[in-house]
Amino acid sequence: MRAIRRFTVRPLLPEELAALGELAANLRWSWHPPTQALFEEIDPELWQEVRDPLRLLGEAPAERWRELAADASYVARVAEVRADLASYLTGERWYQRASAAAPEETWPASIAYFSPEFGITAVLPQYSGGLGILAGDHLKAASDLGAPITGVGLLYKHGYFRQALSHEAWQLESYPVLDPDGLPLSLLREEDGAPAVISIRMPGAPDLLARIWVAAVGRVPLLLLDTDFEDNPGQHRLVTDRLYGGNTEHRLRQELLLGVGGVRALRAWSRITGAPEPEVFHTNEGHAGFLGIERIRELTAQGDLDFATALEVGRTSTVFTTHTPVPAGIDRFPRTLVEQYLGEQGATPGVPVDQVLALGAEDYEGGDPGVFNMAVMGFRLAQRANGVSQLHGHVSRGMFNGLWPAFDEAEVPISSITNGVHAPTWVAPEVAGLASAQGADWEGDDTEAFWAAFTKVPGPDVWRTKRLLRERLVADARRRLRRSWEERGAAPAELAWIDDALDPDVLTIGFARRVPSYKRLTLMLRDPERLKSLLLHPERPVQLVVAGKAHPADDGGKRLIQELVRFADAEDVRHRIVFLPNYDISLAQPLYPGCDVWLNNPLRPYEACGTSGMKAALNGGLNLSILDGWWDEWYEPEFGWPIPSADGLDDYSDKRDDLEAAALYDLIENEVAPRFYDLDHEGVPGRWVEMLRHTWANLGPKVLATRMVRDYIAQLYAPAAANARTLAATEDGARQLAGWKARVRGAWPGVRVEHVEAVGVGDVTEVGSRMTVHSYVALGELGPDDVEVQLVHGRVDAEDAFVESTTTPLTRVESYDGGRHRFDAEIELGRPGPFGYTVRVVPRHPLLVAPAELGVVALA
Repeated sequence: MRAIRRFTVRPLLPEELAALGELAANLRWSWHPPTQALFEEIDPELWQEVRDPLRLLGEAPAERWRELAADASYVARVAEVRADLASYLTGERWYQRASAAAPEETWPASIAYFSPEFGITAVLPQYSGGLGILAGDHLKAASDLGAPITGVGLLYKHGYFRQALSHEAWQLESYPVLDPDGLPLSLLREEDGAPAVISIRMPGAPDLLARIWVAAVGRVPLLLLDTDFEDNPGQHRLVTDRLYGGNTEHRLRQELLLGVGGVRALRAWSRITGAPEPEVFHTNEGHAGFLGIERIRELTAQGDLDFATALEVGRTSTVFTTHTPVPAGIDRFPRTLVEQYLGEQGATPGVPVDQVLALGAEDYEGGDPGVFNMAVMGFRLAQRANGVSQLHGHVSRGMFNGLWPAFDEAEVPISSITNGVHAPTWVAPEVAGLASAQGADWEGDDTEAFWAAFTKVPGPDVWRTKRLLRERLVADARRRLRRSWEERGAAPAELAWIDDALDPDVLTIGFARRVPSYKRLTLMLRDPERLKSLLLHPERPVQLVVAGKAHPADDGGKRLIQELVRFADAEDVRHRIVFLPNYDISLAQPLYPGCDVWLNNPLRPYEACGTSGMKAALNGGLNLSILDGWWDEWYEPEFGWPIPSADGLDDYSDKRDDLEAAALYDLIENEVAPRFYDLDHEGVPGRWVEMLRHTWANLGPKVLATRMVRDYIAQLYAPAAANARTLAATEDGARQLAGWKARVRGAWPGVRVEHVEAVGVGDVTEVGSRMTVHSYVALGELGPDDVEVQLVHGRVDAEDAFVESTTTPLTRVESYDGGRHRFDAEIELGRPGPFGYTVRVVPRHPLLVAPAELGVVALA
């Protein structure tokens, strides 16, 4: 039998404790230990079980509220924490101080950050893995910095999925229904109290409607669109059913809602609340790329802008971040399906569908003409793009070189900003307390000073803290392990062994992540007997805590989990290796601090960044990893150990896996374990602790999400806002830019380097000699101000390809009839060895961010 209506009954708190409702409604509690302590005191046992303030408030008995309301000390602390939240939300923070100190720079008044998933807290399960956790950390760090970001995403009725194991160790998925009224969300309402609703036209169907829920992530509002309500027809209610579920058409509808609907939700938010309209739009992966099409629709509908001009307005203020290092990870839709949904009867009427299709076309060598590529559209709609580590930037430039075929990979306009993690979310309070005890300011702007304080922490204090955290992990793992075995059908009488599973005094290695094949969950099992010998070593044992989810449609990933679990089920090793199901934030938070070593062994270079190792490092963990992602650029011997990678072999060859697994075993047996167990007279592994101190002091400031967000502001957001304001400052600025680009592209076939002369050099020239270059260039219908003539010079290999190169602009010295000009440059030959040079012509305009932006070049 079903109820005819559902509603939520909120607890009525005593007036003295009413502020608890306010504290529960703002997700800052999820990274603020004093707020968590207030809720824990209400009912410590229930808090440990749920860690959900709203649920706690709803389940605590009335008698407990009367007791707490009569407790003057508790009431005072509630008032104190509420005042602290008010100060946090309204006070001046880093962004305000920094922008005031640099008034000449362009700091955006508002930034919109779009992502298909956000991992803020386990209480709001709207994430599947690293992309969502990164997005959540981005918002939380922006809040701490005071950066004016608004998040935009979808509210999935079932979230991702809950993972369990069958008796045969096969992954099972379930999809609990999430009630928005029971989540830390509020419904955006119009002035008359009615829910704010946005609509999107659907071809041959009623409009798709969406409500807008708002999560308060500290200072940052997160807008989440939801289609599951009565006003939508049945098929439309399912659009936001689950994250990364459904068929191709279902995914396209979700991405239209995220991009097109997300822009409309932002407009409603600004209209209702008075919040400033975003100056910069950040697309976190290609899933939200249709936001650019909606902005073109807005611009062409509200004025006299044509498509090309509107495109330029949108591009200048759009940032695109790509996260995938493999083509298979990119969303690609049939062109016919996109044409159906984006046509005149579709989501963005007035925008020519042929122009939209051209933006996502794989019209380059090796591309598929039948598909619409969301990442390709993302690059074409954004003037600024980046990968998420230095190595990933290099990989991305190679993957997408086809969009700029006339340029070498190094000049493809995709930069890099390495990801970071939100320390207050992931660092155990006990770890932060070690530095605070040395006088460091946990909430200050000077992060380098805070992490440098760890160098002064006495070794015994470090080691006692790590053992405490290991002990906490062991207790949590045993609880989860028991629950998993019971779900698999084990009787309580069979599970006495779990009381001794894992040991807080044994070297603990963690491995937790999604389970696609390239992350190689089972590399550790290549030689089962060798692994057993490490786990059961009589003097230097090792224990492994493993977690991870395979995508519901990935049977290969599920088989890897099954193989690992079956190994871990064996009676001789089950006390030394455990698999913990349902990897999420609540599992991760005790896992990172409790591990001594974090293992990461992907196929290089397929790990775009890999932030889990950063979280471990901030908690006094050392990394044991393939040199991939962030580890490739920031590895130092004092931070951990690199696993040698057999890069020359086929990616999925047995030989490659065998070689890299053998190297992993050797490192653990001969370097990692001996150093961990090498204790001094105080019972402390001095060399190990020195590595921890060095990691905290030297790696800590680099891997912070606050550093990452500052980099985005300085390198991408502020320059994008500056370009957008420059365009807007002139009545026809965007039209002129669009016209200039069209003129340059049309005239480019007439641009050529006709002749180059070098004076002052022979076949062999001495270091310190000066070389003068004269270049004769035909520009056709273009003028000298439209281009830059460049001398590219530097070391070359035996095939005359540049190994290292420098670009020097040439200066126009003479002009001739027929659009011909002479350009000169002089350089000093400063180093010995093979040297080469060439001349090229590229477009030049003050609003271009890179020579390759238009994709055209004329070479000598």
